[in-house]
Amino acid sequence: MKSIFLALLLAGTAHASPSPPDAQQPVSETLDHFHEAASKADGKVYFDLFAPEGVFIGTDAGERWTVEEFRKYAEPHFSKGKGWTYISKSRHVDLAPGGDVAWFDEILENKSYGLCRGSGVLRKIDGKWKISQYHLTIPVPNALAETVVKMIREKKQ
Repeated sequence: MKSIFLALLLAGTAHASPSPPDAQQPVSETLDHFHEAASKADGKVYFDLFAPEGVFIGTDAGERWTVEEFRKYAEPHFSKGKGWTYISKSRHVDLAPGGDVAWFDEILENKSYGLCRGSGVLRKIDGKWKISQYHLTIPVPNALAETVVKMIREKKQ
């Protein structure tokens, strides 16, 4: 079922023109609120921005959390006032032709990790944009890729 949905989504967007900025703005504002809530350790706002089926995929290969799993991880940090700050430096947003599904990619700045990338999918639920999937990555420069892969392989042994 998921593969059929994805195929239809991709087929419908293969010839779609870029979404107008005014259509992208509410999606971008939702992502801004998401990052702001994390920075303020505001778990209520942060988790309310996820769709019920939402998933957060972290930087580690084993990090794929449902909303409830991620809440269990994050709430102890948030309850102590400890959040995480990612500042969006650039963002691209596109909408499906029906206007109720959006996908994005963004470059983020983080004090500990430097430049990161967020990407994902949002869908409109009852007139509000909700995050169905957020994927956080740490881009690796091509010139360092072999070294990083070697380090990961050695760590696993």
